[in-house]
Amino acid sequence: MLNTISKHCPLQLLILMIICFMLNSATAEALTYNVVNFGAKPNSKMDSTNAFLSVWSKACASTNPTAIYVPKGQFMLASSIIFKGPCANKAISIAIDGTLVAPSDYRVIGNAINWLHFESVNGISIRGGVLDGQGTALWDCKNSGKSNCPTGATTLAFSNSQNIVINGLTSINSQMFHIVFNGCQNVKTQGVKVIADGNSPNTDGIHVQMSSHVTILYSNIRTGDDCVSIGPGTTNLWIENIACGPGHGISIGSLGKDMNEPGVQNVTVKTVTFTGTQNGVRIKSWGRPSNGFVRDILFQSAIMVNVQNPIVIDQNYCPDNKDCPGQASGVKISDVTYQDIHGTSATQVAVKFDCSSSYPCSGIRLKDVRLTYKNQVAEASCNHAGGAALGSVQPESCF
Repeated sequence: MLNTISKHCPLQLLILMIICFMLNSATAEALTYNVVNFGAKPNSKMDSTNAFLSVWSKACASTNPTAIYVPKGQFMLASSIIFKGPCANKAISIAIDGTLVAPSDYRVIGNAINWLHFESVNGISIRGGVLDGQGTALWDCKNSGKSNCPTGATTLAFSNSQNIVINGLTSINSQMFHIVFNGCQNVKTQGVKVIADGNSPNTDGIHVQMSSHVTILYSNIRTGDDCVSIGPGTTNLWIENIACGPGHGISIGSLGKDMNEPGVQNVTVKTVTFTGTQNGVRIKSWGRPSNGFVRDILFQSAIMVNVQNPIVIDQNYCPDNKDCPGQASGVKISDVTYQDIHGTSATQVAVKFDCSSSYPCSGIRLKDVRLTYKNQVAEASCNHAGGAALGSVQPESCF
């Protein structure tokens, strides 16, 4: 039949071949794996870890763009999981309509660094879904002062990865940090929700370190530690449209734990509302020698609602005042701008710059700042800090 067509109807044969090619291409592009088809059981106490690992193995090995789908329901992932790359393709999308649940016994993953860990991946996107770290029992253990509590696992971590997109993900009750980017490039997170009690220890919402070109947008973070924490080696970070509280604010640091430590540079934090937080915008470093630095930072358009320390630089950081180094911080802080920051302080000192005696802060700029305490003018405190106040600044600058 085809021979007859090829002799008398070459155009029809060409059209037939094109249609077949298009159908094959469409099939390749629409490759979707449902975790249920690999043995995952929704709303069951059965562990679905192996099913998720099987799906990942299949998707990672595919040379075509691949989608992983998690349908509605709760899926128990009862051990720490590493989704390893590099993969054969650079376009794996993960759509989650359900909830991934960690084991209720915190000891099962409590000594693992991460619960869900993506390592050396490129081109991963995660849309939707809820990650339930079930960390409340571990928080209770830590808050009780017991010495045998495990450190706890980060809920979702990316390391040595690039081109990551997270949209509409919710993380609740993480044992430790909720989301971590370590050694990553070109990351965009948007519409993320983080939910944990205000007394949950070490539950940073989003932590970024050793990473560049990270964007965090339109997110709501309520937790017991920093809403966003920015570690050593972070450059070109953009944070915008964030609701933070309860929590410890948005913090650069802590820095200066190590002598040889990469610095933090080119960070923008804008359009953030802090509600009832311990801090607003904060830079913190330990009081010990270090070659680290912080420079080219912009905090812009922030609203403070009953915040204990709205603007703070603390270069004698020492939580709980235990085993404090008691030395001058080696971290050099320069060119930090605070612009259009308004609201209320829960303490009389609304602006506090406690900088290093060996390397004083320089190039600090306050522009259009108005912070009050109990409907009265608040105070500012400076120690080894130099800069300028521009426009209307209340409390009055202490430079």
